[in-house]
This record gives sequence, C-alpha cells and structure tokens, in this order.
Amino acid sequence: MIFDKLINYLKLDKQEFIFQFNSHPNYPSALAFSDTLNFMGVKNDAYELDKEYWDELPEEFIAIVENSFSLVKKAGNNYSVYSEKAKTLNKEELHQKSMNFVLLFEKTVNAESKTVFNFKPILYAIFAVVLVYSFISLSLFEALFNLLSLAGVYISVEIFNQKFGNTSTVIGSICGAATATQPTNACDKIIKQDKTSILGLKFSDFSLIYFIGLAVLGLFFPVTGNIVKGFTFVSVIAIGYSLYIQAFVEKTFCKVCLLIISILVGQLVISTLFFENLTFGIGALLLTVILWAIIFSAVLYLNNILSQREELQKSNAKNLRFKRNYELFKSQLLQNEKIEFQDNQTFSVGNKEGKLRISIVSNPYCGFCKDAHKIVENLLEKYPNDLSVQMRFNYSPERTNEKFTQLISDFTHIYNNKPEKDFLKTIETWFETRDEAKINAISGGNSTTENLNPLIEMSKDNSNAGLNFTPILIINGYQFPEKYDRDDIVFFIDELIEDEDIQ
Repeated sequence: MIFDKLINYLKLDKQEFIFQFNSHPNYPSALAFSDTLNFMGVKNDAYELDKEYWDELPEEFIAIVENSFSLVKKAGNNYSVYSEKAKTLNKEELHQKSMNFVLLFEKTVNAESKTVFNFKPILYAIFAVVLVYSFISLSLFEALFNLLSLAGVYISVEIFNQKFGNTSTVIGSICGAATATQPTNACDKIIKQDKTSILGLKFSDFSLIYFIGLAVLGLFFPVTGNIVKGFTFVSVIAIGYSLYIQAFVEKTFCKVCLLIISILVGQLVISTLFFENLTFGIGALLLTVILWAIIFSAVLYLNNILSQREELQKSNAKNLRFKRNYELFKSQLLQNEKIEFQDNQTFSVGNKEGKLRISIVSNPYCGFCKDAHKIVENLLEKYPNDLSVQMRFNYSPERTNEKFTQLISDFTHIYNNKPEKDFLKTIETWFETRDEAKINAISGGNSTTENLNPLIEMSKDNSNAGLNFTPILIINGYQFPEKYDRDDIVFFIDELIEDEDIQ
C-alpha cells in the first residue's frame, strides 16, 4: 500500500510511518492507519459518512480513494487528491472512486524526522564537480560520455534505493503509477522480480557498479579511453539480456530500463566513433581492476547492510504487531493483583474524574525516573480530559537527608499554592536540572516547612504494596507489565481509556 504524496504532504517520516503502520496488530485496516496517524502526531477521528454529507467536510480530510488512503483537499470546484501521486478530481469522480470512510485530522506535532541524513546534496555536488572538470579539461565527446555515465549513476542509485522501499519520484514519473487494477507497474515487475543473484546482487545493482566505474575512469581520459571503449562493447551483452527478459520473459517493457539501455547505446556510439588512436597501458588496466574491485565490494557491502536492516525491520514489525495486540497486553496487565491505595489525592494532577488513573511510583533522585515522568506528562498533555495522574514519591524521613526533605517540602508547597501547570513544570525542571536551589527559588526562595505526613503515609502505602523499586507505573491499580517497555503505553492508551473492564 503506497501513499507517498499523503505522507509527504503531512510532513511525516515515511520510514517510521510505514514501520508503525505495518507493525500494527490490525494492519492494513483503517483502524491501523488511524492509530498510526495518531501515534505520529496527527490527531484524527474516523467516520462512515454518506457522500451526500461530504460537502460539509472541512477543506482537508483523508478518504479511501481507488482503494488507497488519500488526503483530499478542496480546490475550488475540484479536489486535489494526494496518495501515491497527486491528482485532481471533480466532485463526481471523487464520489465514484471513494468509499464512505473519512478521517478528519488535526496536525498537532511535526513528526517529520530531522535526523535522517540526506546524501543527495553531496551526490549533486560531486556530479557538478565532475561535469565542470569534464567540460573544461576534456574533449566535447569525452565530456558527453561522462555526462551519460553520471546520468546512469543517478538512475541506478534511484533503483537501488527503491529496492529497499525508498520510493523514487523520478522513477515513478518515468514508469507511471500503479493502479487499483494493476498494483505493480512494468518497472516494478521487471526490476523487483529480477531472478539474477550474484552474491546477493541483482542485475540492476551491476548497473550501479558499471556506471560508477565508468564515471571514475572517465576522469582519466584519454589514458583510460581504450579500457572504457572495451567496457562499452561488453555492455552489448547486458543490453541484449535486458531486452530478452523484457520482450520474451516478462512480456512488458520497463521505461527506466529502456532509458538505461539508451544511455548504454549512446556511450557505445560515442566510444566507437570518437575514441580512436588511444594508448593502452598495463598501469591503467591495473587501476581499472582495483577500481572495479573496490566499487563492487562497496556496493556489495552496502547491499548486505541494507538487506539485513530490511529483514530486521520486517522481523521487528511482526514482533511488534504481536506485542501491540491490546488483548494480549490487557491479559498481562490483569495478571497482576490489583492495588488499592489509601491516598489517591496527594500530588494528583489531571482530571480527577478521568476514566484512566495512572500512578507513577518514583523518587526524585532516581536516574531512570526522568523518562517515566516524561512519558506520563506527555500522555497527560495529550489526554487532559481522560487522565488522572498521581506522582507517588517514595519518601521516608528516617532514611533521607535534609536536602531531600527540603526538596519534597518545596514540591508540596508548590503543589498546594500554585497552579497545576506550575507544579508539573517544576517536576520537569527538577528532572532536567537536579538543582535543589532552583526548585527552592520556584517555591518562593524560603525554607518551606510543609506537612509531609501525607507523603510519608503514601510511601508506606507503596512499601506495603511491594512497590519499592522505581519507577513503576500503575494503571487503575494494576502494575504495568514487566514484559513491556514503559513507553509502549502509548500504543494502548486509547483502548485503556475506553475499556470498562479495568475501570
């Protein structure tokens, strides 16, 4: 299922979105799609809505158009539809090609990854340097030959990336999009179903090796002219093999394959007609052998690394799909004996009448508690009307020093005398800075002497329930299952809020 334009329009991290979508227990359902959008920061609600009511929809919404999740945007009397490709439909066409399912969304977080390294600017810079050098230092036909080599490198890189799930806009525009009746285009059929495998490399991978090699050798014209000319003659074998596969085996022609063949033919013509009276040296031949060995090894290594990563992602997706099954999580949660706390009010924030109550057993000086508090605070921010959160700090005066007592007293003073958001901000500041003086300044700058008996009793309550280690999450009285990571709670929070069995 491809929806590149939709993902790009929403500025989402494509690889993360696809991974989360594929690993959802209900993949590839509308529920899985909706949950993934929620997880990526695009809050949404799903509706079954007859077409007669679609005029009342907002300017942007998500629908299933031609069996693909698509973003629909009103544009005058027409609609712009973003899925695998962007297209424009009129009202009648949209209604005919769409199901009654719609998602209304609100973008709350820019989930686009900023950390993914983009190598293309470097690639373009290298291309520019090679071209400038070629047209300044070499003959016109040698420069044109190098230009064709770089074109071959670029197309081969796009094909190589596409093999690992990175859909190429360039390849897509050349080959055309898949449709509901034809889920794979001719290019996908030829490239992805390639049976060639030499040490794990496909026929298309050798195109990348070949053109990189020619691009490097082309920098040393005219010394390498005879060697390059020989390679262009050998490329006739590849041209014949590719045409045979397309015409007689798959019985369809791949446009991008034909483009590469055109480049090979162009280089063959240039080398045959214009590379004459060239010298040949053993040194150049040795350089070529070493160069091709290095390029082959590099592409092979990169191919193996990316293949392993792809297999790992598929395996992780299957494992996550199983692990993120709510019924499985619920069964693990309810295996624990329910804990009844005596005090549910001290350091309680959020909606006191919320459907879901989360208690976090913590310690201000616990190194692992920072992340747990961050998880709970993010949930509280996202679900302010549904969650009630209690921070249950373990505090025993006989086992703590004066600094700890003063810190807890400052927390209590801020909780009792300032707005809830200030208290939450104080807790966040503490775990970020671990600066007692800063917390004391927030509380007023004086030595506070608050009544800490409720915290002492709460700590005894924790101890009696066996909650001595920190951090621990308690969900409506049930301890968060040890088989799950604490941040896995985000996958189940919606079901937990609605599940009456654990209320």
